[in-house]
Parts: sequence; structure tokens; C-alpha cells
Amino acid sequence: MSAHGFSPGVIDGKAGESFKLALESFQESRGLDRTGELDDETRAALLQANRPSTVMVKLGPDDVRSNYVYPFPSDPEKQAELKFLGYRNMLEKVAERYHTTPATIVALNGPDKLIGLGQTLRLPNVVPQSRDYGGTPGNGGGAMGALNVNGEQPQGDYVVVDKSEGVLKVYSGDVPGEGEDESDGNRLVAAFPVTMGSKEYPLPIGRWKATTYAFLPPFNYNPAILNNPKTDKELRLPPGPNGPVGVAWLDLTKEHYGIHGTNEPQTIGRAESSGCIRMTNWDVLRLARMMKPGFTAIFQA
Repeated sequence: MSAHGFSPGVIDGKAGESFKLALESFQESRGLDRTGELDDETRAALLQANRPSTVMVKLGPDDVRSNYVYPFPSDPEKQAELKFLGYRNMLEKVAERYHTTPATIVALNGPDKLIGLGQTLRLPNVVPQSRDYGGTPGNGGGAMGALNVNGEQPQGDYVVVDKSEGVLKVYSGDVPGEGEDESDGNRLVAAFPVTMGSKEYPLPIGRWKATTYAFLPPFNYNPAILNNPKTDKELRLPPGPNGPVGVAWLDLTKEHYGIHGTNEPQTIGRAESSGCIRMTNWDVLRLARMMKPGFTAIFQA
């Protein structure tokens, strides 16, 4: 489904809730019955991408080289002393680069398979058809290349996050007015599972703009506005994929709120956030490629 623009979050081969939501969104986009089931019509539509689900990859320098941090400190004060919040090891990096989990890589290749430069692994087939990231602001192109984000993405005009669904939907067309159906006459081009808010910091219902993008941003750790802070100190955490906001922050006109990545992709749709919209690192980069800065974000109950 990812090849069509509809993400299940982490690709792990499991028919979980995120997969079902992605399937429902894909069916909606194709005018099929929204069953969340992989029926014959849905399967036929998915196969139009003509793309095998896995691929054999001989690991190269871009796959395995990184500024690793091991052991990785859980204490934010210790994290603040580092220069970069990088991956713990090669397995974690390869898993993120191929939009999956370490456990899935082990399941695909066996527990005895070595990971390193020159080793060949079976991995989810997310190898981009294009690495042309022209027009991406700042250092976003480098981040997209590192996480195998395809340079060719469907283009959207606004996004809708419905609290009851747990999905961020990308539409092309005119932004609907207040009270209008967001999909009326417009086309659903992509959808992503997200984590949105908590009881203490609920999703900020309303209409906002995503004005500026920051890639590999540092993070201002402010315990006063965080869920379950691990320290009462205000800190400036360094950038990195294992930082609290991952590899990208799309700033919203609602103060302190944004659409951002995560250091725990397997928790998307399951854990809570401090009111922001949290996505996997690769999905927030795909969204940044689909949308121009200044797009409208509609958050609704």
C-alpha cells in the first residue's frame, strides 16, 4: 500500500490496526467498499503497482554507516550531553531505512544472519524509484535519501486528522469551508497512521497552518508542556533520529504544536503524545515531500 501513498506505519507483515486503517483509506481512494479486508477487488487494485513486497539488498555504506550511540541513555539530561541522538546499532538503522522493525528483519532473514557492509538481506521493498528531492527546503533531501523516501510522491493541498480515526489524510483540491465535507469533490491521495494527543494534552481541534519545516531539528525539552516528563529541567536536546521528534518538525500555527517524527515508530497509533501529531520518521518525510509549506491542517473530532 505504501507504493500507492497509503502507509501502514511500520511494515511488519501483521494485519494489525494500522494495516486495517491504511487498507480502508486505500479503498476509499479507489471508490471500493471500505471494509478493511483484503478482498479480491482491493488486491487487484493494489497489484497495479506491480511491485514485489520484498527485495534482496546488498548492504552498502549508506545502509550501515552512521553515528551510533550505544548504550543509548534514557535520561534526557544525559541525552543533552551528546552531539547527536543516533541509532543504537546497524540493525536499528537498517530497520528504519527500510520502514520496518528489527524483529521483522530477523524474521525475514533468520536469527543467525549477519548485518554489515556487503551482507545481503531480504528487506521490505521501499527502495525509491527516484532520489530527486529538488525543491525540498533545507537539508530535507538528505534526510529523505537516508530513509529511502521516494522523491516522486502524490501532491496534496490540505490534510485532515480525525480524532476518531487515528489517521492523517492528504487531499488534493480546494480547502473546504467551515462545516463542509472535507472530501466533497476532492481526491484522497495519501493516508498515514498517527498518534495524536492525550487526556492532558488533547488534539487541538481547529484549522491550522503548517508554516515551516525543520529537518533533523534539535528539541527544546520543556517538562511543563510534556506528557510524563523524565526530568523537571528545561533542556536542549541534540538532533537525531532517536530524538523525541525524530527527523522532522512541521511547525503549526498553534503554539508549541507540530507534526513530527518519532524515536519509537512501533508505537504510532498506540501511545499518547503531548498534543502534537506524531508519525514514523519516514512518513513525516513523505508528508513533507507531498505538501508545500503553508498547507492547511484540519483537526476535527
